[in-house]
Amino acid sequence: MHLIQVEVVYALPERQTVLSLRVSPEATVREIIEQSGILQQFPDIDLEQNAVGIFSRQIKLGQSVHDGDRIEIYRPLLADPKDIRRRRAEQAKEEGRADKVTGGRPDPKRTRK
Repeated sequence: MHLIQVEVVYALPERQTVLSLRVSPEATVREIIEQSGILQQFPDIDLEQNAVGIFSRQIKLGQSVHDGDRIEIYRPLLADPKDIRRRRAEQAKEEGRADKVTGGRPDPKRTRK
């Protein structure tokens, strides 16, 4: 039987786990993740909640894979990136590092007295 080589990856802030395995070319992403044993190593992974992807492109669990693919299991975001950028911009305005109206860099000509 012809098998293909794939990796299953899950990263936590303090460590990354990469599991290499050989699977049937007909195996789905869900089947490969289950075969890898990663769900036993990390019981907090919930395939109904955690997004998955191949090389940073989000995919569905029923999708098939190709030889050499890296299946990534993503952790849920703790904060919305848009909210974080918005808070940084507001802080920069308050500290004078950004123009209070436009949000851009302050015009040095307007700040001189």
